[in-house]
Amino acid sequence: MFFALLLQVGAIHSLYSQERTITNLTSGWKFHRGEDEKAYQSDFNDSKWESVSVPHDWAIYGPFDKEVDKQVVKIEQNMEEKATEKTGRTGALPFTGVGWYRTTFKYAGQSDKQLLLTFDGAMSNAKVYLNGELVGTRAYGYSYFYFDITNKVKKEGENVLAVRLENHPFSSRWYPGAGLYRKVQLIEKSKTSFKHWGHYITTPLVEEKVARVNIKSKVQGNDLRIETEIMDANNKVVASHEEATQFDDEFVQNISVSNPHLWSPEDPYLYQAKLKLYEGDELKDVQTIKFGIRSIEYTRDRGFVLNGTPTKFRGVCLHHDLGPLGVAINKAALKRQLTILKDLGCNAIRSAHNMPSLEQLELCDEMGFLFVAESFDEWKKPKVENGYNLYFDEWAEKDVVNLVQATKNHPSIVMWSAGNEVPDQWGNEGVKRAKWLQELFHREDPTRPVTVGMDQVKAVMESGFGALLDIPGLNYRVHLYEEAYDKFPQGFILGSETASTVSSRGVYKFPVEKGVMKQYEDLQSSSYDLEYCSWSNLPEDDFVLQDDKPWVIGEFVWTGFDYLGEPTPYDEFWPSRSSYFGMVDLAGIPKDRYYLYRSRWNTEDETLHILPHWNWKGREGEVTPVFVYTNYNTAELFVNGKSQGKVTKNDSTKQDRYRLRWMDVKYEPGTLKVVAYDDNGKAVAEKEIHTAGAPHHIELKADRTVLDASGNDISFVTATIVDEKGNPCPTADNRLNFKVSGEGAFRAVCNGDATSLEVFHKPTMKAFNGKLVILVQSGEKAGAAKLTVSGKGLKKATTTLEIK
Repeated sequence: MFFALLLQVGAIHSLYSQERTITNLTSGWKFHRGEDEKAYQSDFNDSKWESVSVPHDWAIYGPFDKEVDKQVVKIEQNMEEKATEKTGRTGALPFTGVGWYRTTFKYAGQSDKQLLLTFDGAMSNAKVYLNGELVGTRAYGYSYFYFDITNKVKKEGENVLAVRLENHPFSSRWYPGAGLYRKVQLIEKSKTSFKHWGHYITTPLVEEKVARVNIKSKVQGNDLRIETEIMDANNKVVASHEEATQFDDEFVQNISVSNPHLWSPEDPYLYQAKLKLYEGDELKDVQTIKFGIRSIEYTRDRGFVLNGTPTKFRGVCLHHDLGPLGVAINKAALKRQLTILKDLGCNAIRSAHNMPSLEQLELCDEMGFLFVAESFDEWKKPKVENGYNLYFDEWAEKDVVNLVQATKNHPSIVMWSAGNEVPDQWGNEGVKRAKWLQELFHREDPTRPVTVGMDQVKAVMESGFGALLDIPGLNYRVHLYEEAYDKFPQGFILGSETASTVSSRGVYKFPVEKGVMKQYEDLQSSSYDLEYCSWSNLPEDDFVLQDDKPWVIGEFVWTGFDYLGEPTPYDEFWPSRSSYFGMVDLAGIPKDRYYLYRSRWNTEDETLHILPHWNWKGREGEVTPVFVYTNYNTAELFVNGKSQGKVTKNDSTKQDRYRLRWMDVKYEPGTLKVVAYDDNGKAVAEKEIHTAGAPHHIELKADRTVLDASGNDISFVTATIVDEKGNPCPTADNRLNFKVSGEGAFRAVCNGDATSLEVFHKPTMKAFNGKLVILVQSGEKAGAAKLTVSGKGLKKATTTLEIK
């Protein structure tokens, strides 16, 4: 082969496709925190630098520190009236400052080859050097970018690649991470070839018997021809085409696929287009692009229509961090998130408020999620002092172009978002920026509409900002939905961000009552799911609108998972350092609220969930309300065999329309049992929870027991502290210790407690309300990895994972 890459340490992971070679630059990197002006030089000695693999987040290892990026600020998006000190707003992790990455490689390419260096994301203000020469820069940490280094790479000796990154203080509203947190690749291809991100596949005609697949391909070179094969999910060729007509640098093909198998969240079927580029009879380049055949439209009468069927968005917003892994992309962690959301009945993701990873989009294509790909949290007007407002004029168009070009073939993407709660919603200039950005998206991709998450609803109704958008997205402001629907011309409203209900897993507060910005001494929020933020509302406010107003086309709940930073309602209190918004906590353990949404969204599986837990020593005889989240309309509750009565969902309150509630139950230790009835009064399901005894041993449950010997696959093992009979101990906070032997390694641990200052990468942590999650990472050899979990006074537990 014509391409040779030798990295300092570790393996090279390459993918071959005829004349094109893609090499992931994963291992062999050196890393250093702090400024070092000579680090880009080829003769610089980095022997004392830390050895790391990429993707890498340098800040996730902590420690947590209240002085990190401490901000005295008035958060206008949160309707604050005065500036206050915020200590955990960006996660209290050391993400600010300069970081350097260096690696070396040898290259033996021929003169007719082109070499591209690609980055899926680099946080942030990247400066890229090759052999001491500045190759290029990129300001935005979420942007994909690449450089042609063909004329800069040395054909003899070692090439030194150095990347300088710098995160400024006051540059984010949440934990942004730090470092080369997404993959870096070298792509070698012929100079006569397909351009990078050069294919654009759409399906402009989709009928039962036939679909028209339109493929536009950008090329480098003249007098070329393309041969294309379309393959189904079994790699069977279902259509083929040859095209020799070249329009400047572009080929256009229209290919008929008979009896198309359509892509949808319920059936995420994918085809592949294998494209071969010839110069005469010489094969110059080959690329295989996955795509889905599906139709989308947004209409006044039917809302969002997928493949001819009106479909409501049952969506969640997701920040880009992966809890204890920080922002370093890991496909196993992403897949676990999406698996949990799939069981929830979620069918859509909004990448709030950043450009998504390509791995996340690939998984959404494969697993079946509709996707809103978001670009910016700021335009020209600032939210934070050193945010994207500094770069908007120079970089906004380039960043939008790269977002669309890099991701446009993903069938999961059904909408672009040009921004979130931008202060530019006020004023004429903001309207012009909204129009300009929307037109940019339309120029790059005419097939998908554009939205903006708008929180200043009165302002955008008056200025025309909301009327010009393809999709009017409202963040909260449920009391203004009717007026917005009346004034906006589109004929529908999208809940682009909803709820912001807050809770802590396994924490319950008394008395049980609704509360706005409720705060407690332990810095936790109640999991009775009746507490929310000053700008937001409870889940049922959105449920009612979606059920009663056909012009509300769905919602994206803030948020699916907890994330690092933004610890509302405790962002003025230390040590809170991560959010309370998630249906699922930072460790990936569902909270009670998860089951409220599941009872509504998952129409295939039974939901029957009881809260609170039933360990309330000291509350004997006191009123302890019981809620049940279920897809059944009626249930009966029993305490130690004594009926507390039947309850049926009703319209007396919004909560009673969607929850079953027994508000007068008095606590007594023992068994809490619920029996659900169908609409004919027949008992069809039951569930029990028990008062647990003293913590006795540990139970382990892995999300996956077989891992790839890739060196970066991960199993998430949930450890639950139980009593002698195996009942979960819902208040246990025992310290647990972890050891991994064999062909795996301990990677991280998380307990889901937003106030915990224990770092994620040490093999010890206290349980939070009886649980935590241990991450075991595979090695690169086949075999077994054994996890042992122990704790003082507890019988230890082990589990074995297969590495293959």
